[in-house]
Amino acid sequence: MINLTASILTISDRSYAGTRPDSAGPKIIELLKTKNIAIINYAIVPDEIDLITKKLSEWINEGSSRIIFTTGGTGFAPRDNTPEATKLVIEKETPGISEYIRKKSAEITPHAILSRGISGISKTTLIINLPGSPKAACESIEFIINVLPHAVELIMEDSNSEKNH
Repeated sequence: MINLTASILTISDRSYAGTRPDSAGPKIIELLKTKNIAIINYAIVPDEIDLITKKLSEWINEGSSRIIFTTGGTGFAPRDNTPEATKLVIEKETPGISEYIRKKSAEITPHAILSRGISGISKTTLIINLPGSPKAACESIEFIINVLPHAVELIMEDSNSEKNH
């Protein structure tokens, strides 16, 4: 059985500037703790591609988080850059995760189809873009929580087999 570890990155200009509290990040942390997932890192960055990729890369290279959840920056607004930043750091996309989140979310609200969130693997870390709404972010995690241990095991197995060659 694998121990799941996670980092949470909130992407929000206003929360970074301190003009609005981050409501999604803390709710995600609260939910993950109830699922026995250890929280390794938590940060807030503005919706700037270079700052998002810098933080994601830092956590990926650190190697202690099996999953990075981002929240925010996945919509249609001009400054919503999370998927573009995520694409710059992942090596393999995992479209089934994002498609399933959108499908299940659309059963709750038709606005879910406006999410451009993606997911993918970089080194030994799974990155999953979540919506910025605390409710939607937590619902999204609940939709996929049961497959995450197996997903992480497969990623780690792939990494261990590469080391043995």
